[in-house]
Amino acid sequence: MDIYDFKNAFLIGFFMAFMIGPVFFKLIQTSIFKGARAAIAFDLGVILGDVTFILIAYYGSRSLLEKIKDDPRLFFIGGLVLIIYGLITYFNKQNKKEALEKSNIIEVPIKNNYLKLFFKGYFLNFINVGVLAFWLGIVVVVGPTLDMNPTSIFWYFATVILGYAITDLGKILLAKQLKNKMTPQVIYKVKRIMGIILIVCGVFLMLKGFIPNDKIDEFIH
Repeated sequence: MDIYDFKNAFLIGFFMAFMIGPVFFKLIQTSIFKGARAAIAFDLGVILGDVTFILIAYYGSRSLLEKIKDDPRLFFIGGLVLIIYGLITYFNKQNKKEALEKSNIIEVPIKNNYLKLFFKGYFLNFINVGVLAFWLGIVVVVGPTLDMNPTSIFWYFATVILGYAITDLGKILLAKQLKNKMTPQVIYKVKRIMGIILIVCGVFLMLKGFIPNDKIDEFIH
């Protein structure tokens, strides 16, 4: 895996950490009301949920990817998945109201059960089918670009998870400041920006299926 793939994977992990949803707010809440250790335990559960989804997406689609890895239509399909996901993220107006309600929840501090928090993070992430769809889209696109090499794919997704984990650790440490800054208006804007980024990525993936790789490499470098 070259340095471009490494940067790309790390940035995916970084942006994922700012996808506004129930896990985002629960992580901030946990850090504020139960402390950084509790939030880290919760986040480890969330990360395990993502790893589970990656394994499901990878092994569930591996045989299909092996057959069509050189088919340009694969990039079209992967790009379409990201565009649809981006459009849903961009136009989801209901999140604005939910964000306000969740950001105002006050919890009474209690003795932390780290194992319980770990499993709570795991299941809260695991029940979100949209996360599986996201990972499936990434696997479908990334696998063929890495020639379905298991080692390269492993390090690519390990880097994604690393970027995600480091960003989440920053969110945990800055939770109180984030709570004050994450107003409904800011949340709404962040979601729309993330939606636009996903749509743009989807468009580029579609184009990659029809533009020779050497031309893309010249443009990037």
